Amino acid sequence: MSETIYGFIGLGNMGGPMAGRLLDAGCKLHVTDSNPDVVKRLAARGAVAHDSAKSVGDAVDVVFLSLPDGKVVEKVVGGDKGLAQASRAKCVVDLSTIGPAAARRAFDILAAQKIEYVDAPISGGVGGAERGTLAIMVACPSARYESLTSVLGNFGKPFYLGTDAGQAQVMKLANNLLSATAVAITAEAMALGVKAGLDPSVMIDVINAGSGRNSATVDKFPKAVLTGTFNVGFAARLAHKDVRLCLEEAESRGVPMVVGSSVREMLVVTEAVCGKDADYSDVARVVEDWAGVKVRAKK
Repeated sequence: MSETIYGFIGLGNMGGPMAGRLLDAGCKLHVTDSNPDVVKRLAARGAVAHDSAKSVGDAVDVVFLSLPDGKVVEKVVGGDKGLAQASRAKCVVDLSTIGPAAARRAFDILAAQKIEYVDAPISGGVGGAERGTLAIMVACPSARYESLTSVLGNFGKPFYLGTDAGQAQVMKLANNLLSATAVAITAEAMALGVKAGLDPSVMIDVINAGSGRNSATVDKFPKAVLTGTFNVGFAARLAHKDVRLCLEEAESRGVPMVVGSSVREMLVVTEAVCGKDADYSDVARVVEDWAGVKVRAKK
């Protein structure tokens, strides 16, 4: 059996490290991105550079996507020089978070060309992409899932969610809603404690030893809030996009999301106050400003 050749489209904060892990594993890799600099970096490590999605698809068997939203995915899949026009690739594994409706549209575009679309969003942040410890949520036919588990293992741990495009997206949106909620509510709890005279570092230690422990108290606040760097590495606009997609899916299914709606509003405010380049953790900066405190580790 001939060796599988892989493609990777989208070499940003998440895609770049993941593509690099494929190279480290000895995979033959073809890449493209709208940013020529990141393409050059991967090419210097042995990847073959291309100038279009179609060109990548003409050269490989399986293409991975790591793109910012559904509109970009649909353009890369079905637009001019898109993957639907490729002559070789018969499987597209979409690692992006785009929501179930966009995943189903991408599936339909590719299915018309007898190309299989695999819904496979990821979670675990840039650090997880670099270390290969991501959670990969996968929805596709079971036979295709089995054929991909080995290569997906380079990125982290795959979880099988079902056969239908969109099922993995629902899982990812639920996960990201919880993550965003943890940041928002932790910001409020920490601001209250600091305003009452508590040491924020001690607060984090207590919370992480007790029932309030969550992903924000374990990772994001020690790294980015107590240090005052606000550099989690995930844009507030992307968190807003994920929560918005989650709320839209919930509404379509008649699921109330009172708390989720409040979290979305916090992200809207964060973007408005901190600008379009705001970091996910800037939610805490907004709460600090409202409360008139700074949640910082004491030197």
